[in-house]
Amino acid sequence: MQRIIHLATNPGDLVLDSFLGSGTTAAVAHKMGRRWIGIELGEHCHTHCIPRLQKLIDGKDPGGITKAFEWRGGGGFRYYRLAPSLLEKDKWDNWVISKDYNPTMLAQAVCKLEGFTYAPSDSHYWQHGHSTERDFLYVTTANLKHAQLQQLSDEVGPERSLLVVCTSFRGSKNGYPNLTVKKIPKAVLNRCEWGHDDYSLRVENLPAAPPPEGQQELFAD
Repeated sequence: MQRIIHLATNPGDLVLDSFLGSGTTAAVAHKMGRRWIGIELGEHCHTHCIPRLQKLIDGKDPGGITKAFEWRGGGGFRYYRLAPSLLEKDKWDNWVISKDYNPTMLAQAVCKLEGFTYAPSDSHYWQHGHSTERDFLYVTTANLKHAQLQQLSDEVGPERSLLVVCTSFRGSKNGYPNLTVKKIPKAVLNRCEWGHDDYSLRVENLPAAPPPEGQQELFAD
């Protein structure tokens, strides 16, 4: 693995192992000064990869290329768990919230999609997240009626704003000046990308660099 990484990459390059196994590729890349991404399915992440890589960072991994590279520890990594799909189709082919999602997971997911920081309040049930000190988000699977929306509007007050994401509601969207009401799953579907082959998460593809002055393009007119 050391030879492969040495021949194919330079220090600072990104190494991807989509079948991480016991974490060997990540361990070698880390000791050789490469960045890395490892993907693993099942419990290998917890039983093999994370303990091994933690020992490596703590300088307690004497095996492999440790002596050759005089590795003494350092660096770090982030561990992410891929969540199940937020939406699924019911027997009538309608999009609905997945049964795998509990209220906390749903609130976290909607905060992420809407650009809010997930930070549930201990004193206000309708504060699941915030984008500023005065702009909040509330997620619920309930069907909100006019009286409930009016109560929310009264509690939020004129100095704050609230994005309400619910399954359905009764009332005018414009009837509450401090509330913005969206329906789920429609609000989630509008945030998804369909028919792409890169799924760049709305990151614009940069235009090609212009040819140097005096150099013609291969297929120029």
